[in-house]
Amino acid sequence: MMDNLCSQCAYYAYDEDYEEYVCDVQMDEDDYYRLSGRQFKSCPYFRNGDEYLIVRKQN
Repeated sequence: MMDNLCSQCAYYAYDEDYEEYVCDVQMDEDDYYRLSGRQFKSCPYFRNGDEYLIVRKQN
């Protein structure tokens, strides 16, 4: 389930150094510690990467 959400996230980007997709959200060490230490049902940093979502809602 989380993998599916990651692929739709605006922060999911291809890293040429690692040659794979990674979460590219900017967070500091404290944020990373809080995120990795808790069990979330969904990512608190998720942002829908669908640029046309707003346009479809306006119709």
